[in-house]
Amino acid sequence: MIVSWWKWLHRQIMRILIADDNEYVRRGVRSILASMTHWEICGEAKDGPEAIQSAAELLPDFVLLDVSMPGLSGLEVARILRDTVPATKILVMSQHDPAVLLPRAMEAGAHACIDKSRLATDLLPTIERVQAAQ
Repeated sequence: MIVSWWKWLHRQIMRILIADDNEYVRRGVRSILASMTHWEICGEAKDGPEAIQSAAELLPDFVLLDVSMPGLSGLEVARILRDTVPATKILVMSQHDPAVLLPRAMEAGAHACIDKSRLATDLLPTIERVQAAQ
């Protein structure tokens, strides 16, 4: 009984990997996500190759992925993650207009795009919307 309860509880926690080369953006995202008690930041990455390695090791439910990172762009990383961790949802973050980026991001394997200037207001509802669409 305890084992099955533990499995149920563990499955209810959504694990999130944050991938952005800017420490301040990662810190801000952590702060926004901190209010969600059933979500857990399982790791962080500061460039494309580290994001791929972390996703493969941690198997997060979500990757919040900066579109402009050193090593590999966020879209290149999304293409790789689509094949290596297909169950992981990918949300691309950008300083550019998400409407312009969205078609390319979706083709690469992203499930949504968000404007970094709107993270404080749009991040939580966007993650919830993508999660609900499963």
